[in-house]
Amino acid sequence: MIARAALLGCALLAFGATDASATPEEDRAAFIRTFQQRFPGVPLEDYVYGGFMFNKASRNHYDDIMAFPPFLGDIERGKALWEKPFRNGRTYAQCLPDGGRNLAGTYPRFSEAENRVITFEMALNRCRRDNGEPEYRYDDRATMGVLTAYARGLSDGMRMSIKVESPGALAKYEEGRRLFFRRIGQMNFACSNCHLDNAGKVMRMETISPAVGQAVHFPVFRGGDELYTLHMRYTRCMTQVRAQPFPAGSEAFNNLEYFHSYLSNGLPLQASVYRR
Repeated sequence: MIARAALLGCALLAFGATDASATPEEDRAAFIRTFQQRFPGVPLEDYVYGGFMFNKASRNHYDDIMAFPPFLGDIERGKALWEKPFRNGRTYAQCLPDGGRNLAGTYPRFSEAENRVITFEMALNRCRRDNGEPEYRYDDRATMGVLTAYARGLSDGMRMSIKVESPGALAKYEEGRRLFFRRIGQMNFACSNCHLDNAGKVMRMETISPAVGQAVHFPVFRGGDELYTLHMRYTRCMTQVRAQPFPAGSEAFNNLEYFHSYLSNGLPLQASVYRR
């Protein structure tokens, strides 16, 4: 392969817009090499802490908050939704493999039958629909948000394991990759401008996190109390660059999540964490 890491380090556009023959694993390895060259001495496992990985005081602050999280009430509300039987008497645990444990790290998945990416939130909504319940909105913090916060927590500690194993899956992965590198909005920014080119730098008094490690910890609680799912975070990023966001749960965001999550393969999940 051409020296993909060198392209990453020198020119975002070159990495994002060329070399379509690269495999997902080559992409992931190139991201990791680039960050490890830029941040020598930072263990790969520490990437799950986002911007906190760069500063010992910030990491200590994070650890203190996570010892007694202020958002436990939201997780308890999610647990109540998870455990409440549907009108037919069944529960989420009965319609998901292994009771929903050690499952979230295998999502998003590509469905050959439907030719589309299926996210964990979609799996939860399908469980509801299959049991005669109305689906939740993907951007509703009080329902899908807290449910996801609890349900993803059942997979804490498992390693992210996203599969791209067919031409159809690769096509959706590539669509997500293109969106990651596409400049959008009045500010003409791409996801990669912040989370690849400028990872580790400070913007608005916050350290920008690398793309690797981001997908393993959602939902997050910003400021300790404001829940964001991954798609809510995508929406906010697009709004901040003055672009019209895609809807949460849209095919565009699903494909972006597919690419984004693959970059964190092998890292452990920890749902519902504090972020500033």
